[in-house]
Amino acid sequence: MMRSEHRGRRPAAAVAGAVLCAVLAAGCGIRTTSVPVDAGPAPSRVPCAMTAQDGTAQPRQVIPVEVYLVCAAQLVTVDRTLQLQGTKPDRLGVAVALLDELRRKPTGPEQRAGFSTDVPSELRVTGPRAGDPKGALRLSRQPEDLQPEALAQIVCTYTESEELVQNGPVLLGGPGDYAPRGYLCTAETKARPKAAPTLGAVRLS
Repeated sequence: MMRSEHRGRRPAAAVAGAVLCAVLAAGCGIRTTSVPVDAGPAPSRVPCAMTAQDGTAQPRQVIPVEVYLVCAAQLVTVDRTLQLQGTKPDRLGVAVALLDELRRKPTGPEQRAGFSTDVPSELRVTGPRAGDPKGALRLSRQPEDLQPEALAQIVCTYTESEELVQNGPVLLGGPGDYAPRGYLCTAETKARPKAAPTLGAVRLS
């Protein structure tokens, strides 16, 4: 008698368990179905990173230049490369980039060869003010207040840049109200920068 009762209870328990699972599945928002569900293709293993070509990087203009450093009490050129924004060199951008190169500490090989720079690391350059001659540049310090070698480096580097000067002096002013002056880079300037403090400066009318 007991065996028959156990046999009757087992099917009933199985049915009750199936009903309970169906109720729990419905309560969790899961719909039971006998039709296979297509979940779509497996996600591809594509790296979530953009290459340089995918971004919106601005084009750069690479310009080989020569800047003047001090070596053996003279001005001597070294080769540098400027990387400027855009496809057409901007005059002020070139002036800023050249000054950055002069302010920068010489490379290891340059230092071992005896090169140095006297241009202050905090020096900056801006464009002309209202009333300044066309093409003038303004330094954050008065040019005559700089060390002679530093001013010579700036004058010769700017003068021999085709983007800044063409057959004439470079016009430099400072933060004060003084008018910019025209500075020439002469052979004497390169040979004895410390002995030529005015650097052939010519006051503009």
